[in-house]
Amino acid sequence: MIYKICPAVLLLILSFSPSKYIFSETKNVKEIAKVVKTNSETNEETIYNSLNSNQFALPKLESFTEALKGFYILKEKGLVTKNILTLIDFSMSSNSKRLWVIDLTTNTILYNSLVAHGRNTGNEFATSFSNSAESFKSSLGFYATGEIYSGKHGKSLKLDGLEKGINSNARERAVVIHGADYVSNSFIQNNKRLGRSLGCPALPLELTDKIIQTIKDKSCLFIYFPSDTYKVASKFVS
Repeated sequence: MIYKICPAVLLLILSFSPSKYIFSETKNVKEIAKVVKTNSETNEETIYNSLNSNQFALPKLESFTEALKGFYILKEKGLVTKNILTLIDFSMSSNSKRLWVIDLTTNTILYNSLVAHGRNTGNEFATSFSNSAESFKSSLGFYATGEIYSGKHGKSLKLDGLEKGINSNARERAVVIHGADYVSNSFIQNNKRLGRSLGCPALPLELTDKIIQTIKDKSCLFIYFPSDTYKVASKFVS
């Protein structure tokens, strides 16, 4: 009698065991995949969440993520050498503080400032960009900061565009960082929008010297805009 019952019991056990094993195996694979995905995709988000805002507003996560990914590539290639990242978000109103200077060694925002876009790039909002001479438009993408010089706007900082066809003519176009009196709250109050440049990311006069001294000599500058055309053409964003 016992001999007859045992096979039945054994079959009953075997009928349940494989499904439990498969379920456990599937669950483990999913958990591992989730961990790998988390580790690979949230490094920039982790840094973003750890930023010391220094009582400034934070940039948008999307613009910061693109800037940081490109910064890592440029740093590895030796095209930038400082752990300083300057981010300009041209998806925002020119009446808002849309430039950030970030120390990536301490994850601290050093400056948050108004910044102008080019005359033909748009009015209050930036809408059109160009790498062409005499376009009077801003150019998107990654730059390496260059040397300080004294020009018609006083102390200014040269820029080298690092993306061919996107901003590579920056030096030839004299697209530089400089101060301007039209980059101010008073100009906004009188004109309902910030003043515009000939393509340069112009700064408030009172912050120009400090920001230039901080970001000069091969630090990374990234000008962001949610452009599919730019993403397709750029080698530094995905």
